[in-house]
Amino acid sequence: MKTYSVNLSKVEKDLGLEQLFVPENYSEVVVESLDVNRPGLQLSGFYEYFDATRMQIMGNAEIAFLLECPGDERMEKIDRFFSEKPVAVVITRNIQYVGEVVEGAKKHGVPIFRTEERTSAFVSSLIAYLSVELAPRITRHGVLVEIYGEGILILGESGVGKSETAVELVKRGHRLIADDAVLIKKVSGKTLVGQAPENIRHFLELRGIGIVNARRIFGMGSIKMTEKIDMVINLEPWDSNKTYDRMGIEEEFTEIIGIKIPSLTIPVKPGRNLAVILEVAAMNNRQKKMGYNAAQELMDNLGMSVE
Repeated sequence: MKTYSVNLSKVEKDLGLEQLFVPENYSEVVVESLDVNRPGLQLSGFYEYFDATRMQIMGNAEIAFLLECPGDERMEKIDRFFSEKPVAVVITRNIQYVGEVVEGAKKHGVPIFRTEERTSAFVSSLIAYLSVELAPRITRHGVLVEIYGEGILILGESGVGKSETAVELVKRGHRLIADDAVLIKKVSGKTLVGQAPENIRHFLELRGIGIVNARRIFGMGSIKMTEKIDMVINLEPWDSNKTYDRMGIEEEFTEIIGIKIPSLTIPVKPGRNLAVILEVAAMNNRQKKMGYNAAQELMDNLGMSVE
């Protein structure tokens, strides 16, 4: 599986870290592991299974442990720790005693930062941040919109009407995330998040008109940077020889990066208002997530079983 990385300078900027020391090659340093570590065991001398690619977080416990050690022993522990060349160290709670720790970082060329956040809160924020930045990803041809809070990924072959449907939805008060290319990230074992590649963000392609900027035409309220993917809508030209699901009893799923997302196949033909259909699909999907299934209720009212 392909692995991804994020530049350490971006981590520093996005999380608002204070620089205590960075080496000359700082601009080239990247973070590749979404796991983090509190080096209490290492400072006590246990380095088996130590992973230097993880960001190291030092809080009150680690600093207090070092302060209790005699001077020479303390410097030896600090030197031993930084000799492992961890990718970066962050000191939390704005702890002021950092002089000897910073000296050890300088000696071995290890970037070191400080934050005012509590240790547990910062670890949680860092893991959440890295889970997004280092997530497995794929780019799919399609459109991603937010409809009533539901992230709807619209797929279909070129010319079927994906972008036109997105424009109508935006005019009806919903929001555009991406058109043409959707960058999808697997941020957890059951969650996909989509966004637009930066170079085409907010742009829409409409055949006969050309390229338009949704943010400039419809305003800031018409766009959104990222959105969780709750449902996939497959648009396809109407095939009179094909039987389409009229009840919605059978659930369909589309698998993306190993995660199954509820999906619908909607046939397209002149006269169908796709924007309204997608609005109803989004609301119905939300009802199903809340435990209500209209098709099931109708079958029960008719005294019929789903089978």
